[in-house]
Amino acid sequence: MLRSFIPRLNYSSILTRAPFRTSVSAMATSATPTAPPSSCKVVLAGTIAKGLLDEVQVSLKALQHKPKLVGFLANSDPAARMYADWTGKSCIENGFDFELREVDKEDLEEAVLAANTDNAVDGAIIYFPVFGTRQDQYLQQLLDISKDVEGLSHKYIFNMYQNIRFLDDAKTQKSILPCTPLAVIKILEYIGVYNSILPYGNRLFGRTVTVVNRSEIVGRPLAALLANDGANVYSVDIDNIQHYTRGEGIKMHRHHSVDTKFKIEDVVPKSDVIITGVPTKSYKFPVELLKDGAICINFSSEKNFDISVKDKASIYVPAIGKVTIAILLRNLVRLCQNREQKSK
Repeated sequence: MLRSFIPRLNYSSILTRAPFRTSVSAMATSATPTAPPSSCKVVLAGTIAKGLLDEVQVSLKALQHKPKLVGFLANSDPAARMYADWTGKSCIENGFDFELREVDKEDLEEAVLAANTDNAVDGAIIYFPVFGTRQDQYLQQLLDISKDVEGLSHKYIFNMYQNIRFLDDAKTQKSILPCTPLAVIKILEYIGVYNSILPYGNRLFGRTVTVVNRSEIVGRPLAALLANDGANVYSVDIDNIQHYTRGEGIKMHRHHSVDTKFKIEDVVPKSDVIITGVPTKSYKFPVELLKDGAICINFSSEKNFDISVKDKASIYVPAIGKVTIAILLRNLVRLCQNREQKSK
């Protein structure tokens, strides 16, 4: 299936490390697909994450204290436990404090409320699932937006879809974006899909992107972010394909989406970038439909592309986990910066 309904990150996809044949340390300023690639560049998530973590270190030094992230674990899910351990390891390695609070699920609500008012806690994350869809959605929204390091509160999601980039009129406090969608954006920036010559908000103008996933946590937010940056986006779900744009000539302030009658064979051959996130082992993307020289990115825990993708793609990113963790730390720093700005 292409759609996920539970309000959780796919921790397996964050933790997955696929084997790589090669990597690149730098990319050209433009990654527009052209002729059939003579060789496919396989890009390591760790290579991209390193630059982001370097930026985090610069911002970290400017803060007046050492940020603390608290993780709440109230389940026995092995993937959630592994993600919690990896989060803690990444925090410590990069100069952050981390505390894992293991609580009974019946006590989780009170524990989150206590963290909301604890000045020693700069950010918090709940490792889902706990109860199930509706109750877990409630718990996610229980986090104060000043502590929501994953950017999943209603305020942040509203701002993302409305293309509002700041929390205040003075534009001193930046809105937080969801970690995995933003990780994909940063990967696209790194490999040169974004055109830095164009103004912010228009840097994907002329690009066509297909996203094979429309979950509320990753796929749909990602399609909106790409369209808000000027791309022509096709969002593929088990039910249909939606078309996301900012209007002809990107004249609109924010994206809008419409249902289409397109099939995947209609949109893939004209797509410059293919992004997949299907959490099913049996699913394989039909690489024969790819435009020669297309860019392919997989954020699923499963290998959505088989090895033949390297025969047609110019750039292939088989996993994004380390970039997602880097974005989590970047968001934590941003929460601290917002709090400092608010106190001025």
